[in-house]
Amino acid sequence: MIPLAASVDVADYVDALFVVYLILILINVLLSFVPRIPYYPWLRAVLDFITESTDPYLNVFRRVLKPVGGGGMAIDLSPMLAIVVLLLARAIVVDTILR
Repeated sequence: MIPLAASVDVADYVDALFVVYLILILINVLLSFVPRIPYYPWLRAVLDFITESTDPYLNVFRRVLKPVGGGGMAIDLSPMLAIVVLLLARAIVVDTILR
């Protein structure tokens, strides 16, 4: 059995990881509205990191929920579903650690 203080520390760490990933998803959504600027290598590296770290998770939901609308104005609602699932997983995992 893990002592209560250690389980609280682990729960805080896991909770922080969920929050960071949630922020990365939100940044990815916001970046989808801005055209890419490949002129700065450090900016390209940051954008590629955000995209490569969140797209595998988002692609799971993109297979389930297709974009709404057509042409260039289609709206991708899959990040909303992905965020809801991530928040539910966060609540379950952190609550399980604290028990």
